[in-house]
Amino acid sequence: MSDQEQFEADDFLKRTVKEMSPDEQPREKLMNYGSESLSDAELLAILLRTGSRKMNVIQMAQALLDHFDGLRYLARKEWQDLKIIPGMGKVKSLTLEAVFELARRIQMASLGEQIQITSPQDAVAYFGPKLRDLTKEVFIVAFLNNAKVVMGYKKISSGGSTATIVDPAEVMRQSVMNEANSILLLHNHPSGQNKESKADIQLTNRIAKSGKLLGIPVDDHIIIAGDGYTSFRAKGFLN
Repeated sequence: MSDQEQFEADDFLKRTVKEMSPDEQPREKLMNYGSESLSDAELLAILLRTGSRKMNVIQMAQALLDHFDGLRYLARKEWQDLKIIPGMGKVKSLTLEAVFELARRIQMASLGEQIQITSPQDAVAYFGPKLRDLTKEVFIVAFLNNAKVVMGYKKISSGGSTATIVDPAEVMRQSVMNEANSILLLHNHPSGQNKESKADIQLTNRIAKSGKLLGIPVDDHIIIAGDGYTSFRAKGFLN
């Protein structure tokens, strides 16, 4: 290979997006062919707007996808994590985190203003987008009225990637303060494994016993693990 050929190859790789043909430029493709025609990297590139000295914006977007093993895992990251990619400054990183949070909220918005939870599927539809992409284990208690409508919810604790510490007394204190007629317990498993642990069962029993004393029953305890879930009520752990 001659020096001229090598130079041309390098020059091709270092092209800016403006130097690409119109059919290669993400915004032009979106206008002409619709969003469905764009790859994940091209859609991200539109959000990022500009590249860096070393990479054009599409290459930067692809670097994000490659480094974080795809869009699903990229969406789990906090903005500080994204800065590992050269050229991903604070503004670009914050923009992506905001977009991923909007996507989660769009999923929840489709359920309407009043969220009524009468089944594990209802609970997962609403709380799944909040919990499934987190990298730390989080425990939430949701407060329900007599019609099983969610009046609010509270994060009780946040731990590491495998466990979180929950105080049953704090769960009940929050339930009384929020005038709950019943409560729903939820936590996530960042590992993606939705099988309950002995500690999960013991904690659920302790909270359920406290709830009975106060007249605030536990409707269910849901483990969110990726796209899967476990319902303690369905498995017979709550009677």
